[in-house]
Amino acid sequence: MKQRSISPDSVLLIDAAKAAHINTVWERYDSQQPQCGFGETGLCCRHCLQGPCRIDPFGLTGPQFGICGADADTIVARGLARNIAAGTASHSAHAKHLAHTLLKYSRGQAPDYGIKDQTKFYAVLDRVGIHRDGKSNQELAGELAHLALDEFSEREAPPVWLKTTITPQRFEKFEKFGLIPEGLDSTVAEMMHRTTNGVDADAVNILLGAIKCAIGDYAGMYLATDLSDILFGTPTPIMARANLGVLKQDAINVAVHGHNPVLSEIIVAQAMAMRDEAIAAGAPGGFNLVGICCTGMEVMMRHGIPTATNSLSQELAIATGALDAAVVDYQCIMPSLPWAAKKFHTAIITTMSIAKMPGATHIEFDEKNAAAKAQEILRVAIEAFKKRDPARVNIPPIVNDAMAGISAEAVIKILALVNPDDPLKPLIDNIVNGNILGVCLFAGCNDVKVVQDQNFVELVKELVKENVLILCTGCASGSFARHGLLTPAATEKYAGPGLKAVLTALGNAAGLNAPLPLALHTGSCVDNTRAASIATALANKLGVDVSQLPVVATAPEAAMEKAISIGTWAVALGLPTHVGVVPPVTGSPLVVKVLTETAKELLGGYFIVEPDMKVAAQKMVAALKERRAGLGI
Repeated sequence: MKQRSISPDSVLLIDAAKAAHINTVWERYDSQQPQCGFGETGLCCRHCLQGPCRIDPFGLTGPQFGICGADADTIVARGLARNIAAGTASHSAHAKHLAHTLLKYSRGQAPDYGIKDQTKFYAVLDRVGIHRDGKSNQELAGELAHLALDEFSEREAPPVWLKTTITPQRFEKFEKFGLIPEGLDSTVAEMMHRTTNGVDADAVNILLGAIKCAIGDYAGMYLATDLSDILFGTPTPIMARANLGVLKQDAINVAVHGHNPVLSEIIVAQAMAMRDEAIAAGAPGGFNLVGICCTGMEVMMRHGIPTATNSLSQELAIATGALDAAVVDYQCIMPSLPWAAKKFHTAIITTMSIAKMPGATHIEFDEKNAAAKAQEILRVAIEAFKKRDPARVNIPPIVNDAMAGISAEAVIKILALVNPDDPLKPLIDNIVNGNILGVCLFAGCNDVKVVQDQNFVELVKELVKENVLILCTGCASGSFARHGLLTPAATEKYAGPGLKAVLTALGNAAGLNAPLPLALHTGSCVDNTRAASIATALANKLGVDVSQLPVVATAPEAAMEKAISIGTWAVALGLPTHVGVVPPVTGSPLVVKVLTETAKELLGGYFIVEPDMKVAAQKMVAALKERRAGLGI
């Protein structure tokens, strides 16, 4: 049988899922073969009712223009731009939801929420220019929420969450090329308009617009992280566990799944409050909350809730026969979950008006009655638990430790233990002396086209041998957690000598009596801006731009449109950015050249598309060495 995953718990359950007649993502992928070659190269257009149109990629006897006259370059550029717009819309909607929650709190309409991190609250207020002047938290929260919501509408001033978080040099470059978004929603709307039939047909101009849209994505993600930290607390290092083995036979297992912590934070609190109710239902272990995907990352890094699995293998959590309920919000949730749940007793509970699924139980979440809604959800889980068949429980006996919650603020605090007067100096010194060759941000999803986790694990091992410091978010963090790479033991086993020395010194300074983990878990997918904030702080400290730093990014198993938008703003910020899955752009040599070469000339960042992880590591190490040479180190 074709290898599907290198995660041992996934391997154990794929056959179990098949035996239970669950049609998983891997079977559905096989059923789609062969996939459309035109679509894979980006040479397929479905943007009007006259199509779909396709271009002959070989330029032989097939069509070279769509019905409207669009050529290969235009069609590919339009398709990529729409991917970026969709990713930006997804992250921005997440941010807007948090802004509305903060606004409801300020009006006294969300009694179960409050300001969890006063220090972060004040820091954000100061950064965005809101004066405190003896105002109450609720008054200040209202001002901040209104300012955040203003970021979405078209306005003359640049987005505050962009201008105040990037280097002055980068802002000037964005202004020079007309890449400042007028508003987060308006830049998405503009992208959808200009890629419509009869509007923008200049591929390069379309790509510039797409980059502007992706810069809006950066601002929206930064905003979302800020508001999450204010409302729910800025993560600090915390030990947790990973793999499907975190499910328990003697507890009511409830998975929180999706991307937004507005609901999951309340679920965590109410699960603790309702423990006796769970025990009375026959579960001596009470409620056992686990995470799937980025909602799982949110509660992992703030509460130590274990992460069970991620987006690609979410169906396998049901195949254990032990999952009593999956509570979902939005993004990366497979519509197949209710079908799989029918084979077992699992309750699938949707909670958002924009994210319903046939076959699921819908309980509309409402911030005004958050605790009551969470209680209603947990009682559905109790009733599902009563239907569990113990004979069908098949929990893989695999669990790994994982350290999470290493936010940008946590990194600075750890560095301050070494040098309180100048926290960034130890990091800079170790980059200069070569103990750290550079820094790499791992992001992105799992992709069914890749053996699950293989690219993540192979690439990170290659990079750490070369003393590259690893930051990770989202499903990248989940992958590393499942393979025991978010641990001091992994540092001892895999890190190069310079990196090991640095992580050991920092771990000892932090009181661990052990190194920091091999990869530093900085948050969920929306938290990629945490890594960007560290890079910007380093650049400002050195008086250079981020495009000069030995910093790279990678999405080795990219799958979602959100990963495309993240990768594009990473390039816009000036980072060489690796993608391990070939995106649908190869049908246009012009688009490929702009993304991999021209972008470097204009912005400093560029895409490295390389499916072979050993070769990818070599290219990324070369990029880091090129940056070091440019700085004279």
